[in-house]
Amino acid sequence: MRAVIQRVKEAQCVVEEKLTGKIAQGLMILLGVEESDSDEDMLWLAQKIVNMRIFADENMLMNKSLLDIDGNILLVSQFTLFAQTKKGNRPGFTKAARPAIAIPIYEKMIAELDKLTGKKTATGIFGADMQIQLTNDGPVTIIMDTNNKDLF
Repeated sequence: MRAVIQRVKEAQCVVEEKLTGKIAQGLMILLGVEESDSDEDMLWLAQKIVNMRIFADENMLMNKSLLDIDGNILLVSQFTLFAQTKKGNRPGFTKAARPAIAIPIYEKMIAELDKLTGKKTATGIFGADMQIQLTNDGPVTIIMDTNNKDLF
């Protein structure tokens, strides 16, 4: 499972000119699911996301977590995080999980983030053509991969 986590002042997702999710301060997360991902990977990633200290404290140091600032989450599925670009000029996506595997894990991630934050997680629509708007704060962007937990 891969996640691109952006600290934002605000973010929103629009599908077919309809707003599907909107947040104020918090995290915009692009989430890619791989065929081998498990519930254990999802739980590990959810815990890391909500507890990661990437928000400024009173001394402008990154010492506060999403939970500390009572922030929000916009979670968007993005299979292209598993693009393979080694050969040719058109990316391959064979490492990305098929919907039968990815959707249940994505839905469990939403439920887990809801539980951990005590708030409703804003989302896009799985598999849809989405337009994302955000104001990156910092900018702060963190990339995580559950296949490399020892790096995080």
